[in-house]
Amino acid sequence: MPRVEKRFQTRMPYHVHERLAHAAEISGATLNQFVVQSALEKANFVLEREQILHLTYRDAEALFDAIENPPLPNEQLIKAAKNYKRKFIDEPV
Repeated sequence: MPRVEKRFQTRMPYHVHERLAHAAEISGATLNQFVVQSALEKANFVLEREQILHLTYRDAEALFDAIENPPLPNEQLIKAAKNYKRKFIDEPV
């Protein structure tokens, strides 16, 4: 049967424990809930920032490559351009 929970133990200075415990009490959570939630929020922030930076860099490379080396239009694009022209440009106002 797979485990659904993992244990995490840590040592910290007394003043850090007291500060975390006080913040947990104010927020209405147990110390464990507060620490886990805070750590999860920080982990999500770090991972999201890392992913966004990599995707942005990759996307920028793809964009610059497409600008410098544009692909030739395929049949669907040519057909769409003709339809657009017929519908919006050739139509008298």
